[in-house]
Amino acid sequence: MELNIDEVRIRVKKDWNPKRWLRVLLPVVLIVLWLGAAAFGGPTFGKLSSVSSNDQASFLPASAESTKALDAQQQFLDSSSIPAIVLLTSDTELPPAKLADFATLTPKMAAVAGVEQPTAPATASIAGPIPSADKKAVEFIVPVADTENVQTVIADLRQVLADNLPPGTTAYVTGPAGLTADLVNAFGGIDGVLLLVALIAVFVILLAVYRSLVLPVLVLLTSVFALTAAILLVYAFASWGWIKLSGQSQGILSILVIGASTDYSLLLVSRFREALHEVGPRWAALGRALRAVWEPILASGTTVIIALLCLLVSDLNSNRSLGPIAAIGIVFALLSSLTLLPALLAVFGRVAFWPFLPKVDGGQHAGQRQSSDARTGLEGISGLWKRVGSMIGRRPRVTWVTALILLLAASAGALQLNASGVSQSDVILTKSDAVDGQKALGQHFDGGSGSPVVIIADQGKKDTVLAAVAGQDGISGATVYTGSKRPAAADEAGPAIVKDGKVLINATLRAQPESPAAEQVVRDLRRSLPPLDSGVLVGGVTAIALDTNNTAQSDLVKIIPLVLVVILLILMLLLRSIVAPLLLIGSVMLSYLSALGVSALVFNHVFHFPGADAAVPLFGFVFLVALGVDYNIFLMTRVREESLVLGTRPGILRGLGVTGGVITSAGVVLAATFAALGVIPILFLVQIAFIVAFGVLLDTVVVRSLLVPALAYDLGPVIWWPSKLSRAGRQHGRRAAGTPPAAVTSTPAPAAPAPVRPN
Repeated sequence: MELNIDEVRIRVKKDWNPKRWLRVLLPVVLIVLWLGAAAFGGPTFGKLSSVSSNDQASFLPASAESTKALDAQQQFLDSSSIPAIVLLTSDTELPPAKLADFATLTPKMAAVAGVEQPTAPATASIAGPIPSADKKAVEFIVPVADTENVQTVIADLRQVLADNLPPGTTAYVTGPAGLTADLVNAFGGIDGVLLLVALIAVFVILLAVYRSLVLPVLVLLTSVFALTAAILLVYAFASWGWIKLSGQSQGILSILVIGASTDYSLLLVSRFREALHEVGPRWAALGRALRAVWEPILASGTTVIIALLCLLVSDLNSNRSLGPIAAIGIVFALLSSLTLLPALLAVFGRVAFWPFLPKVDGGQHAGQRQSSDARTGLEGISGLWKRVGSMIGRRPRVTWVTALILLLAASAGALQLNASGVSQSDVILTKSDAVDGQKALGQHFDGGSGSPVVIIADQGKKDTVLAAVAGQDGISGATVYTGSKRPAAADEAGPAIVKDGKVLINATLRAQPESPAAEQVVRDLRRSLPPLDSGVLVGGVTAIALDTNNTAQSDLVKIIPLVLVVILLILMLLLRSIVAPLLLIGSVMLSYLSALGVSALVFNHVFHFPGADAAVPLFGFVFLVALGVDYNIFLMTRVREESLVLGTRPGILRGLGVTGGVITSAGVVLAATFAALGVIPILFLVQIAFIVAFGVLLDTVVVRSLLVPALAYDLGPVIWWPSKLSRAGRQHGRRAAGTPPAAVTSTPAPAAPAPVRPN
């Protein structure tokens, strides 16, 4: 009688049977420890925003010219206030006499808590009203001193204007402070809405896949407990100043932990259910499941952690801080899936799958075994994955070539991705008073009004530099800073303020401050001014945006090769091969480029986005490559396990068949969790949500299901080169073509196991 596959495994495994006291104590201790972490970490979740910053300037490296200019600029200012621009517009020309009506708004705005107060009784902290050249608008420059509560101050200013607005005018509060406030409002859903949407999506998918009411709850508890523990540590590090936390990092942390811990949990649950069909005692089944999954889960988690830590070499503080923040999340996702979930499964046993409890059937649950499938590796596989495996077995080359052509065609669209950065007014996707105000400001004043280019020059070369700046194309006016609160174009003559032999020059841009035209003016100034003053610094809002984009693009070139090398080395150690890891790395890179290509077409022609943040390709790469290789690790570690018994080609088909359902489920869950980022109306997060969600589905459905197994099947045992399995695989292949070896066929099947009461 032929010895079946499951019987071979049963003979070589020694089931785990701990003593009774350990079976009781171990799960209780693990669950109590995680409950303690949740008790401390849960309340911290709502406090993350208090240690989070969305100030773009704080994410620049200290070596950037705009950072140096900002540091020098602070010496000239009496405070670190952020300017808000209050704009009042009218459809008709405003007579000079009406300016007196607008002037009555100044003391009312000055009375708002958080607005900077005058340093002397005779001075004013608010500049304005300043009329526009077309006489249809006036502006005030209101310094906001309470930078920790910008959102509240701006809301109060808007309320004051609504209560005291002169008839026939429309009011906006914009400028750096207004945009910051609206950005904080847009991130408002990070603490609650995002997590709720992600958890509901995961619950619905798990409910549909497993048709169990208990299991989705156990998996979600594993994910939530991992997140609370990660948040507790991240909050501590951020409050101590060890890391810089931003709204985007906060959102990515939540999604990454939920998605990754669910993926790892599903792999364990799948093997646990498989083992419950083979043996009765829950601890024996749990032991088999843990032995089977700890290596691929640990390898997958380690791959993601190391890939994320590669962001530490970034020159951009926002990228560098995301690395350890996200890595902390993956560490706790690993720990919870390998400790908390096993403890919960040990407590619930088969009840975890209620109402469809797995029954002991000797491994026959996958379908009626057919001897004709034994040599192909599809024995016991049924449904979709048997059809896919049969197709690959019959036409491997046609399958992988077709998939390759499809992915290459999709990759061509990556050339259309405009990831050179966007203006801050384009970052917010919902209606924003500050964004509308910025557009109105550009209609009545110079586009850079309120956000000047800042030049720090030597006192002795002040006149030369000032003349060069004023004569630069794209600059409407330039003045030396004298301490006045009024904008550069209206600055009254007076003695220049000198700090450490330097003067500050404010230059007003004609174009919007973060537009390509404005960035070109900054480039021109940085090229033309150093010959006049070797120590000159060019900074300001436009320079900060320019330096951020340039640094992000240089990070892309530096970090991508590093991540690929790290992942390649991990795969080589895990699979004991050189060829298979190269195949997998190539496949995930192709998957990434395909996702980027399709995303570019969607962004440009469906959503009509103005562009993409320069960090989008890098973040998309790190998440897609690190997470995408997870599914290939799950697949290929099972393929290697099966190949040791069946040979390479049957092992590939069987590995695909037994992992197809769980990996596809994991991919759908991860795609759904990342798609949840789209509920936050921030351009960067919406774009990352689409790229990663679509890329994960593409990787799961096309790359992992068709391209990788078909190409590996076509290559055969050589994929394991130079390990012994590459030679053993050829021997298995020759055996599969003829009569099974006598050592196997002559061995009688063991007697059926004695009935065991399911638990």
